[in-house]
Amino acid sequence: MSLLSYQTLKPLLFKLDPETAHSLAGLGLKFATKCPPLSRFLTKRYFVSDPCLTQQLFGRTFQNPVGLGAGFDKNGEYITAMPTLGFGFTEIGTITPKPQDGNPKPRLFRLIEDRSIQNAMGFNNKGSEAMLTALQKIAFFDYPIGINIGKNKLTSEADALEDYRILFEKFKGYGDYVVINISSPNTPGLRDLQNEQFINDIFAMAKAITTQPILLKIAPDMLPQDAITLCKTAVEAGADGIIATNTTIDYSLTDSPRKQDFGGISGALLTQKSYELFRAIAKELYGKTLLISVGGIDSAQEAYRRIKAGASLVQVYSMLVYEGPRLIKEINEGLIQLLKADGYTHISEAIGSDWK
Repeated sequence: MSLLSYQTLKPLLFKLDPETAHSLAGLGLKFATKCPPLSRFLTKRYFVSDPCLTQQLFGRTFQNPVGLGAGFDKNGEYITAMPTLGFGFTEIGTITPKPQDGNPKPRLFRLIEDRSIQNAMGFNNKGSEAMLTALQKIAFFDYPIGINIGKNKLTSEADALEDYRILFEKFKGYGDYVVINISSPNTPGLRDLQNEQFINDIFAMAKAITTQPILLKIAPDMLPQDAITLCKTAVEAGADGIIATNTTIDYSLTDSPRKQDFGGISGALLTQKSYELFRAIAKELYGKTLLISVGGIDSAQEAYRRIKAGASLVQVYSMLVYEGPRLIKEINEGLIQLLKADGYTHISEAIGSDWK
């Protein structure tokens, strides 16, 4: 995150508690945005913009298809720094109506030998008012932004719809799309909202409030047919896209001595599981809605595999911890070469090519 190589800094960062390291990385990003020469240098070094990767989505220009997944920038503090890491867009949150501290610490763990992360953060954030203030400060920043929203921990399942109503009202007119998060494993009862009745109710409500694109993010631990049915229900109810997937609670994926029996796993351990569920969903929904793939994407080849399966965009988070910003540049530059190798002149020709 500085002029020093990330691979040089990584051993030092990995000696720190993961949340402390995250905070230091955030400070580095804030410093970069306050130092224009450094910001320009890093953007020039890492940001890839090429006509073959540029897409018009949600009425906005995405200069490359690799975005930051939700969870890193919980309070919208680092939005203007994202181009310096090479990302073509960012997703902020998850944000809840009221501020909350999240789950007790420790709640973030590196599964180093698996190149993965296990987190039980629990939607720790400063609340919707703080996020709104952050968005108002960058009103003229021309960059695609998604807003990931969730209910407060103490809000009952019966009252969950009201939390989402508050958030749709609050962020009406802000961001380029809004993501309904009912798939995190770290808020009790949240995944129970992954049912057809709630999906119909929340999209009916959202569409009555805002014209913003609304997407649904799903968990990777559903049976494929259940996931397909849920996603079809969402699309029929008005969803403008599907994001697959969130973190997994399949702890059988690792024998790491560092693993916990709580929280969600992301990173390399999630790669195949996430891909397989995304592919199953895309087989049914490609061409019917916009699809975003996230989960263990660690190379241009993996990103391209998701794109050919139907992803218009991909997201990275945990693998950034292990590889640093060079990963985003390598993915984008690699995608350009993979497109050329397959005879494509634009990414749109490759999206969903498995089904064409």
